[in-house]
Amino acid sequence: MDQAQAGSGSLLRPRLLPARALMAIVCISALLLGACTGSSPGTGSSPGGPPATSPPASRSPVVQAPGPPGKGLELIRKLDLNLTLPWSIVFLDDGTAIISERDTKLIKSVRNGNHATIGEFPGVVPGGEGGLLGLALSPTFARDHLLYAYFTAESDNRIARTRLEQAADGRLSLGTPEVIFSGISKASTHNGGRIRFGPDGFLYVGTGDAQRPEQAQDRNALGGKILRLTPDGKPAPGNPFGNNPVYSYGHRNVQGLAWDSAGRLWASEFGPDVNDELNLIEAGGNYGWPLVTGAPGHAGFRDAKVVWPSTADSSPSGLEIVNGTAFTCALRGQRLWTVPLNGETAGAPVAYFTSQYGRLRDVSLAPDGTLWVLSNNQNPDFALVLQPPR
Repeated sequence: MDQAQAGSGSLLRPRLLPARALMAIVCISALLLGACTGSSPGTGSSPGGPPATSPPASRSPVVQAPGPPGKGLELIRKLDLNLTLPWSIVFLDDGTAIISERDTKLIKSVRNGNHATIGEFPGVVPGGEGGLLGLALSPTFARDHLLYAYFTAESDNRIARTRLEQAADGRLSLGTPEVIFSGISKASTHNGGRIRFGPDGFLYVGTGDAQRPEQAQDRNALGGKILRLTPDGKPAPGNPFGNNPVYSYGHRNVQGLAWDSAGRLWASEFGPDVNDELNLIEAGGNYGWPLVTGAPGHAGFRDAKVVWPSTADSSPSGLEIVNGTAFTCALRGQRLWTVPLNGETAGAPVAYFTSQYGRLRDVSLAPDGTLWVLSNNQNPDFALVLQPPR
């Protein structure tokens, strides 16, 4: 969920959620936050996965950088692009930015400071946190020109691909979309929505529990998961549960996916009223929701590597990793968090640009080595272009 109006959640440590309190917490969170995506309950597999053996998470993340432009992170420019609730940004090899807008259903482009509307993505039904969400480019885009999109339809969340064509005059246009994967549960909140191709050439998909937290522990349900698919939308070979798209489970609302230089997958995830997370993802791992949040060292669950105890400081969305540093946008926290990574461990996060640019939705590395950050303020929205530390 976006956690735009959540309570501060002053709990200062990860916690185990008592079963009888779980649904009350979920319902209260939904009322206060207005953000939990829905999906039908699954068939109920039991919690599983190997015991958590990871190092303890960072639990003191509220460190402020010494003011703009910030040590080692330089703001190059702010692009006023007249965007409306942008959600995802990807880049063509020539530096053209391709941006989705959640509620307008539009795909837009930015090239050399000039912005244009490419077209409306068909079949999108916006509502609450649903709409036109994550984008991804085919690993073989130079050959097939395929653009993938995660979006909310009438009855579910689904993934489609379409050709992104370029005319002789440079104008871009959308082909007819082909739905390759459907049936991801939807709700007014917790729709997940981030998609990204991994180094292995497979499509990874972050989903939300769709206000039905019990399905996060059901390996036969699609909500509350990270999925791993072929480019055609089939379960990827080598997935941990056989011919099943599920790669990891026990998630609440995954909205950031990125790989480090060693090919390890990291994900950012919304907590309830406490304990937003940065997780190191392992195949078959159970990340605890709705039974635990944060890093309580509970056997059978994977501990978060970073925990933000107060959702007022974070509500993490888009995620990018550059030169050993994870960058994650904060919606309710209205800042950009940087987290130093060292192998499978994460250091103390540092916040930049706190409350200077409002809610931040996505961050992506451009071909020229800059980082682009999308705002999420509805008045209208813009992009920040940053120079990351070298």
